[in-house]
Amino acid sequence: MFDIRPVAYVIGLLVAVLGATMLLPMLVDIAEGRGEWYVFLQSSVLTMFSGGLMALASANGVKQGLSIQQTFLLTTGVWLILPIFGALPFVLGATEARFVDAFFEAMSGLTTTGSTVLSGLEALPKGLLLWRGLLQWLGGIGIIVVAMVFLPELRVGGMQIFRTESFDTMGKILPRATEISASISTIYVGLTLACAVSYGVAGMGVFDATVHAMTTIATGGFANYDASFGAFNPMVEYMAAIFMLLAALPFVRYVQLTATRSAKPLLKDRQIRAFFGTVAVLVAVLVAWRALSMGVQTEEMLRKTLFNVVSIITGTGYASQDYGLWGPLAVAVFFFIGLIGGCAGSTACSIKVFRYQLLFASIGVQLRKVRTPHGVFMPRYDGRPVGEEVLNSVISFFVFFVVTLGVLSVALGMTGLDLITSVSGAAAALANIGPGLGPEIGPSGNFGGLNDTAKWMLSLGMLLGRLELLAVYALVTVSFWRA
Repeated sequence: MFDIRPVAYVIGLLVAVLGATMLLPMLVDIAEGRGEWYVFLQSSVLTMFSGGLMALASANGVKQGLSIQQTFLLTTGVWLILPIFGALPFVLGATEARFVDAFFEAMSGLTTTGSTVLSGLEALPKGLLLWRGLLQWLGGIGIIVVAMVFLPELRVGGMQIFRTESFDTMGKILPRATEISASISTIYVGLTLACAVSYGVAGMGVFDATVHAMTTIATGGFANYDASFGAFNPMVEYMAAIFMLLAALPFVRYVQLTATRSAKPLLKDRQIRAFFGTVAVLVAVLVAWRALSMGVQTEEMLRKTLFNVVSIITGTGYASQDYGLWGPLAVAVFFFIGLIGGCAGSTACSIKVFRYQLLFASIGVQLRKVRTPHGVFMPRYDGRPVGEEVLNSVISFFVFFVVTLGVLSVALGMTGLDLITSVSGAAAALANIGPGLGPEIGPSGNFGGLNDTAKWMLSLGMLLGRLELLAVYALVTVSFWRA
C-alpha cells in the first residue's frame, strides 16, 4: 500500500518554512508604516499552522529513503501546494486579488516564470513587492536542488546523464539533499549578495537592489515597476545581463570551483561553451538586423539587444524595451530563443542547452549511419559515450514538449484568445520565460486581462515546464503506480 506520510511530512515542513519567510515582508511593511503588516502576520500564522500540522500528522511515517513513486509525488506536490499558501498575501493584501489571480502570481513566482497579472506595481506596499521577490528566490534555489538531486535519479528528460557528475542519491534522497543544498545555498546566497551590491553601485536604491537581485539570480523576472528594467539607468542593464548569465550556468560547477579553486570545470564544460556561443551569435545577428533596418548602430542598440536576448534565453523575463517593435525577424528570434534556455542544474528554464546538444549528436550519428551502413557509431557528450536510455529520454522530452505546447496553444485559443497570444502564452508558461508576444501579454503588457480559464491553464503549464514535464505526466499513468 502506498504510504503518503513521508511525502506529506516534507511538504509540511516546506509549507511551514514558507510561512516563516512571510515575517520578513511583514517587518518591511511595519518599517514602511502603511498598515499592511497584519496581512503577512495572518498569512504567516495560517501557513505555519497548516504546514506544522501536516508535518506532525505524518512524522511517524518518516523513513531514510523514498520510493520512486514517493519521489515523483514529492517533486510535483511541493510546486503544487506551496503556491496555494504563497497566494494568501495577494488575496488578503493591498491587491485584494481573486484566488485565480493570486494563485497565478504565486505559481509564476515559485516556478520563476515571471508572468504577472498585477499592474501599478510602483503603488504596491514594499512588503508585497518583497514577497514577490522572495517567492522567486525560494523557487530558484528549490529548482536547483530538484534538478541536481531528484530529476537525474528519476531519469527525467535525459537528466540522468548528470548522475555521475553530481551525486548518487537514490535510496537516501532526503539526507543527501540536505548535504547538497548546503553547498548550493552558500553559492546562491553569495551570488545574490554580489548582485545586490552591483545594483547598488550602479545606482539602484537598497530596496530595489535587494528585490531585483533575488529575481535576477533566480532568473525569475519579477520587477518592482511596470516598466521593468526600463525604469533604470544603462549601467544597471549591463549588471543584470552579467548576473543573468551567471545564474544560467550549472551550479555544480560553482561548487567545484570553490572546492578546487580552479576555473577549469567552468571553462571546459561543453554546455557552458555552447550557451555563451549561442548568446554571442544571437546578439550579433539582432544588432546587425537592427543596424541595417535603422541605418545606424549605437551603444543603446547594443545594450538593449544584449539585455533582452540574455533575459529571454535564460528565462528571466525582464524587459527594458518592447522588442516586439524591432521587426518580424526579432519577434521570431525572441520566440524561439525562449525555447532554448540555459544550462542544466541552473536556475534557468526551458528545454536546456544540453538536450539540443544530445539531439544534434544523435542526428549526426544517424546521418553517418546512412553514409556508412555497416559502421558502428556512438553519440558522445563531453567525451563520454551516451547510452540509448539517455537518448530515448531526451527524444521523449522533445516530443512531450512539442505536443504539450500544441495542445495548450489550442486549448488557450478555444477560450477566445488570438493566435499570437495563445501560442506565445503557451510557450512562455511551458518554458517559464515570463512575457509572451503581442500587445496584451508582450513585454509591455501583462496577463491580467486574460480570462480565468486561460489563467488556470497557464498555471498548469508553468508547473509542467518547471518540473520537466515527464515528472508530472508520470503521476497520471496507471502503470507508474503499479510498478
